[in-house]
Amino acid sequence: MAYTNRILTLPADRPRISRLIALLLGCLTTLAFEPFGWSLLAPLLLLPILFVCLTLAPRDAGRYAFWYGLGLFLTGTYWIYISVVIFGEAPGWVALFLMLGLSLVMAAWLFAAAYTISYLSQGEPLYMLLVAPAGWVLVEWLRGWVASGFPWLAFGYAQTDSVLAGWAPLAGVYGASFAVLFAASAAILVIMGRGKLRSIALVMIFLPWALGALLQHVDWTAADGEPLTVTILQAGISQDSKWLPEARQPTLDFYRDGTRIARDSDIVVWPEVAIPNLLSRERPYVAQLEADARESGQTILFGILEDVADRGERKVYNSVILLDGARRQVYRKRHLVPFGEYFPVPETVREWMKMMSLPYSDLSAGSDRQDLLVTRGGTRLALMICYEDAYNSEQLYALPAAGVLVNVSNDAWFGDSVAPHQHLQIARMRSIEAGRPGIRATNTGISAFIDYDGTLLEKGGQFRKESLTTGIQPRKGSTPFVASGNVPIVALCCLILGFFWIKRPR
Repeated sequence: MAYTNRILTLPADRPRISRLIALLLGCLTTLAFEPFGWSLLAPLLLLPILFVCLTLAPRDAGRYAFWYGLGLFLTGTYWIYISVVIFGEAPGWVALFLMLGLSLVMAAWLFAAAYTISYLSQGEPLYMLLVAPAGWVLVEWLRGWVASGFPWLAFGYAQTDSVLAGWAPLAGVYGASFAVLFAASAAILVIMGRGKLRSIALVMIFLPWALGALLQHVDWTAADGEPLTVTILQAGISQDSKWLPEARQPTLDFYRDGTRIARDSDIVVWPEVAIPNLLSRERPYVAQLEADARESGQTILFGILEDVADRGERKVYNSVILLDGARRQVYRKRHLVPFGEYFPVPETVREWMKMMSLPYSDLSAGSDRQDLLVTRGGTRLALMICYEDAYNSEQLYALPAAGVLVNVSNDAWFGDSVAPHQHLQIARMRSIEAGRPGIRATNTGISAFIDYDGTLLEKGGQFRKESLTTGIQPRKGSTPFVASGNVPIVALCCLILGFFWIKRPR
């Protein structure tokens, strides 16, 4: 008992050691996400953070959560350094500044979460049962859209292969996060509670998993029409080679030849900016593709930089072009990557970047609402380019009309890191939320076919040429999440926090 008491008093008695422990706990939490997939670590490693929220003053609890968040985001997003230095060819100090800056900002969000939880729970373990999930999830949602947002490493994503994924069609990824926090808070109640309260809390620990398992057996959507045969082509060209002049023709040949070989497929999907050029410079090649589509009866989707003249101004979009031999349809990326596709800096800084031979020009963003791309057979597609699929409400405008989700990406920027695995996990969560199959085409992997319940139907390798073909069944209907988005879970969190704020003694 004395040994246990020393552990419990460690945050107050040894704050420096305790903060180091919090940092290490955050680092270890990365293992809950892909490619490791130890999903149970998410609620387990949260227990010490929730404990300090219960036993320390709000500001002190926030500090521990800050160090926890710093460890989580440094280890979970270290691939930013790879993309900026190795492939972006920027100085190392720029990459470190961006990586550390993002991690500090994200850790500050967790400071806010822990401060709120500590302030409203008032040291009462029973209050923690609702305050902790509400406070944590509201902050996850806020950091997912404020100032462009960075929704990476929301706890719900770690649950794609656990029964807690059953909450996603009901309340989205943040509903799954709420379940994780509820279970962890119930465990704190078991540890800190007394009498019958501990017995009730023991049941509460398993309640999210039990209900999640039941929800997984609900088919929110139904098959729509005949299955489609779909082929994904992946050239496997590394980012540092993709734009070399000598790589252009082999790339074009690979995609056109692969498409012609897969002539029995209804749809062929190429990755983001599969053609390493501007559309205006590849008109003869695109005309050949249109002729191929007309002859074969296929629908071809490919990524390219689309340059257009708009009121005398030249704009460049990151686009996906659909060809079916009869007409040309376009989807333009709406949610651009800060410091990758646009630079939110003053003109003086932009001029300095230009002089330092750093990337400085902006792409243009597509409209928030665009016409859905429609295949030759009439199936509507919900398109997402790159990390647009990390924003769980952005594709809702396309649903329930769309029968299939399509994500094209270029994860070559992140090399052999955890990022492509994390991104595939995010794409799987989008399919679970929407009750729609997903097609994911990437330049170097991980390309995959995803079923409507998030199951991987087929997955390609990384850094090699791939041609994946499988059957995809379009779906119709709406999950509760498609019908109402994040509104219910955010409203629930606000109501809980508002109630305990009013209840708190002045």
